[in-house]
Amino acid sequence: MEQKKYNYIEEYISKIRALGGFTFTYSGLKSAFDVSEAAINLSLQRLKARKAIAQVKKGFYVILPPEYAQKGMIPASLFIDDLMKSLNKNYYVALFSAAALHGASHQQSLEYFVVTKAPAVRRIKAANIVINFFVKKEWPQQTITKKKTDAGYIFVSSPELTALDLLFYSDKISLSRALTVLQELHQSMKPSVLFRTAKEYKQTAAIQRLGYLLEKMPRTGKLSESLFRALSGRNCFYIPLSPSKAKKGNTDTHWKIIINTEIESDL
Repeated sequence: MEQKKYNYIEEYISKIRALGGFTFTYSGLKSAFDVSEAAINLSLQRLKARKAIAQVKKGFYVILPPEYAQKGMIPASLFIDDLMKSLNKNYYVALFSAAALHGASHQQSLEYFVVTKAPAVRRIKAANIVINFFVKKEWPQQTITKKKTDAGYIFVSSPELTALDLLFYSDKISLSRALTVLQELHQSMKPSVLFRTAKEYKQTAAIQRLGYLLEKMPRTGKLSESLFRALSGRNCFYIPLSPSKAKKGNTDTHWKIIINTEIESDL
């Protein structure tokens, strides 16, 4: 009987793949089969041992097609939407992960970056994958794009929102790495869209930092000008370029930036 139920689970997974899916949940298995948890757990252990499936998070599994069996994990883009639905969380793929999807692939990260709303989701470390979650209270829906994957659609920050977020979360990521990405990402950005995005972006310091960096780069004058216009009417105070270092250094009076660190691009 146990072997029969195990085969049923394999058939269940095969049907999911036949429909283009890559994920399933423990609760879904329990609903589909009238068997004990011990029997389900044994079946899952066997499938994991055969590298047919992998566990991303407690109760959430991905199906491994043959081409991903050796790696032990599928790309996060193939399951992130299902994962966030299982957590009942709004989200968007962000930062370096979003930049790579927009063509800024230099030093593409092996980690995945997602913005969601509070309460925070713990960082996920599973087989050959790390997913970092960042929290934001709200975001304008028009700044989010939909990208097609082999598993469906995922929500991704626009190039303009991605750039602003790189500077908003600059206390958690490398500024040099952010600058390297911006040198490619800016080619996908439009001044008019950046202006509208910045006008709705509540984190003024991120706008100042991004404007300062763009102004130092070639062929980005219109982008930096759009950010300066977006700051009109806001109370701008002197802020450190690196929020994680002491507020000491020369100042840029245009953007009200305290230049407290040196940033070098890897390009």
